[in-house]
Amino acid sequence: MKWIASAAFGLEGMTGRDLKRLGAENVRVMDVGGAMFEGGFETAFQANLWLRTADRIYLCMGQFEARTFEELFQGVKALSWETFLPRDARFPVRAKCVKSTLMSPSDVQKIVKRAVVERLKGVYKEDWFSETGALFQIDVGIRSDVVTVCIDASGEPLSKRGYRTWNGEAPLRETLAAGIILLSRWKDRPFYDITCGSGTIAIEAARRAKNCAPGLFRQFDAQMWDDQYRAAFRAEKERAQQEMRESVEMPIFAWDIDPKWKTAFILRRRMPFALSQRRR
Repeated sequence: MKWIASAAFGLEGMTGRDLKRLGAENVRVMDVGGAMFEGGFETAFQANLWLRTADRIYLCMGQFEARTFEELFQGVKALSWETFLPRDARFPVRAKCVKSTLMSPSDVQKIVKRAVVERLKGVYKEDWFSETGALFQIDVGIRSDVVTVCIDASGEPLSKRGYRTWNGEAPLRETLAAGIILLSRWKDRPFYDITCGSGTIAIEAARRAKNCAPGLFRQFDAQMWDDQYRAAFRAEKERAQQEMRESVEMPIFAWDIDPKWKTAFILRRRMPFALSQRRR
């Protein structure tokens, strides 16, 4: 299967390198938007868990050219939606159009939704779908008249690690913080952040030092698609838990001059989140 790991501009190369380290096949860094790769669901589960700079993981259903709504409808209808979508699947549609003949996201959403419904009608022999089951978020991107149709396997953006309960003003996105750390080539020396704000860079550094998978403490849409995927995700999370370093001797300090609150972090031995946090 083909997948896309979306990433912010400038982080595509790092995302591609991380995919190769995970063992993904045929990794190709895109000019804009992330990296494409191939592999089974296990590879996608690992990507969701371990990619530090990616925004989302998408299952790529297909790509084709479309300059009219009829071409868009026929192209989407020809895709094998029944392979992944059960009878009760929820499948809302998001759309984005850039430099294309079809430039109305709302109209694209309607056409794609109708095309998927018509395909499923022919397969399941039903005229109406309840959409009460697992979520299969469909994402459609049209750039220069090339349509890319995907299913979002992540759900919430991967920047939402699952550990933060509050944000300071103008918080730094976790994926960008992780990218800054990777670019700095920091690894095994004391870490200081004297203008830490809400501490995102320090937290990401601590989690990297601990070899803590970025997605270890959150859920993903794909794990709810069926019982088999749920079990596979559970196995990957257990493996990631085992790979965390139990003992790390590395000081990580962060502080801020903001008079409203201060943050202090230090990485210590055997701490589940590899950090302690104090706010006052």
